[in-house]
Amino acid sequence: MPKGFNVLKMSGRAGQKIAILASFSGTGGVERMISNLASGLEALGTRIDLLLIRRDNTSYLHGVSNGVNIIPLKARHNLSALPELLAYIRTERPRAILAAKDRAIFVAAVAKALSLGRLRVVGRLGTTVSVGIEGKPVLARILRRFMMALSYRIIDETICVSRGVAQDLSRITGLPASRFHVVENPVITPKLFLMAQKEVKHPWLKRKDRPVILGMGRLTRQKDFETLIEAFSILRESVPARLIILGEGRKRPQLERKIEGKGLKDSVSLPGFIPNPYPFLLRADLFVLSSLWEGSPNALTEAMALGVPVVSTDCPSGPREILKGGEFGPLVPMKDPCALAKAMEETLRNPPEKKALMDAVRDYTVERSSKRYLEILLGRTP
Repeated sequence: MPKGFNVLKMSGRAGQKIAILASFSGTGGVERMISNLASGLEALGTRIDLLLIRRDNTSYLHGVSNGVNIIPLKARHNLSALPELLAYIRTERPRAILAAKDRAIFVAAVAKALSLGRLRVVGRLGTTVSVGIEGKPVLARILRRFMMALSYRIIDETICVSRGVAQDLSRITGLPASRFHVVENPVITPKLFLMAQKEVKHPWLKRKDRPVILGMGRLTRQKDFETLIEAFSILRESVPARLIILGEGRKRPQLERKIEGKGLKDSVSLPGFIPNPYPFLLRADLFVLSSLWEGSPNALTEAMALGVPVVSTDCPSGPREILKGGEFGPLVPMKDPCALAKAMEETLRNPPEKKALMDAVRDYTVERSSKRYLEILLGRTP
């Protein structure tokens, strides 16, 4: 367990508190957003217990406020965490539970049903589920949809990170979109700007002699970095540039083969997972999101908050909302390297005003988001 963890032993203390049920199983946006949110809620005077089902990645936890009680559960999977969750509820009596991610929502819904409705549960969904499960076996898709339709009827409220996610969830569950609250992610924090000022060690950014394009995310099918590399290969025919893709994942071998096959080994870098990517982001000339699906892509918001020009696929869901329909950055079709290369070139040659980009994402602050979450968690919605 990392140094500095403040682990609360179940003590039966009286008083209002909020519990967050989450799984830190990767290096994606969910872990970062839950860390930001826990600290933001605690700053509002709320007592926060962060219940962790898995702790495969603890780097984000070092940024959590010292006032947040981190409770590691023994379970490694969501459903097997049910007994520990029920024991916690009986002992600590939280005012409400926020369940992050779809499977955690199902477990929290079961806990609510077993507590005979006395527990308030709010779910948070951060991705466009229907697209993400398209490639799954038929039975797996049917089961997932059934579990969602059931659990979202049991819990009290649901928070979605974009209107697109809310609409997708409405189609899956058969519930009206009005049942779901859309709240912007708690992306922008004072720490973001401080971390961005740290030294960057990559030689292409320390001694920049040509534009550097940045991609960021897990090396998975969802992020579709194959198309980004293809588009970059086209761009290089007219613009001398370099491409850095931050992240790690199972697609690394395929991406490395593609880079070598395109003769791009000297102009494309895959440094792996970087705990602090913001110095890279701040010094990039362009950030590109090439995803096939999202919920509300945090890296896109972070780039704009730092004043970095952006190009994005018009994937479901989030980029169109963040970019206001393309007003603050081009939106291109998915899996279209020619369109992506053209948008990258045009944006490099005519970047938007830095202040306009920063103003466009001013609603994505941890303060604003945490206040909305707390209102919903406490049942103080209009």
